[in-house]
Amino acid sequence: MNTQGSPMEAGTQSTQSTQSIDGIDGIEAIERVVATVERTQRDKDAEGFLTLFRPDALWTTGHGKVLLGLDAIAEFTRAVLPQAVWDGDVTYEVIHTQFLRPDVAAVKVRQVYHSAEGETEGAPLYVMTKQEDG
Repeated sequence: MNTQGSPMEAGTQSTQSTQSIDGIDGIEAIERVVATVERTQRDKDAEGFLTLFRPDALWTTGHGKVLLGLDAIAEFTRAVLPQAVWDGDVTYEVIHTQFLRPDVAAVKVRQVYHSAEGETEGAPLYVMTKQEDG
């Protein structure tokens, strides 16, 4: 996702600019990545989730555990995600994107767990980099 980081008002998004990434608007590319995070979390698809990370990525779990490098992220994700239990649904929404350089963006996400008991929100920050392979 090449993410680094810890995975508003509805429909609100502010950006520093809408950089173009190989003909795809940078915002659109970022939204695709966040949609992949949402899909892989819902489907408990560890392998699909792991395709989003660089080898030197860092990830902070929802419970604050810091994972350094793809190997650590993969070990944790493969152990935890397939067995994760929640009664409800989860949604992810890009709420703010700040391009730090044309190939690097800080992306604030609204993460909402919807359950019978109500909604629980998280607010992860992803740092995404454009890679040579897209």
